[in-house]
Amino acid sequence: MPFIRSSDAVTHEIHGARFVSYAAPRTGSKELAAWRGEVPPGTKAPAHTVSREEIFLVLVGELALTLDGRTERVGAGDTVIINAGSTLSVENPTDRTAITWVTTSVGLTAELADGSVLTPPWAN
Repeated sequence: MPFIRSSDAVTHEIHGARFVSYAAPRTGSKELAAWRGEVPPGTKAPAHTVSREEIFLVLVGELALTLDGRTERVGAGDTVIINAGSTLSVENPTDRTAITWVTTSVGLTAELADGSVLTPPWAN
């Protein structure tokens, strides 16, 4: 189904953030996954290493994103390219919810520092 209505999006919550999945195999996408991320104030996601490249666009607000040990503040309109094998963590040190749009290829996994592997349902 090529048209995904907002009412058809599936919401997942993990590590204090909300992921609203639009493009994934369950909605008919064969190669790409895309979702909106909502990161509330004070949220700090654990560091994780991604298996696929991600394109991370900040739509609203500001985040502190640490990519392979380097922390940068990114705001509305900024894009971060996260290459496969990179380790990242995301923090919202502000007092307002940040909203992002992320695109990756189907099959993304994220390995946490403890060695556990997350297969995000919003990307698979």
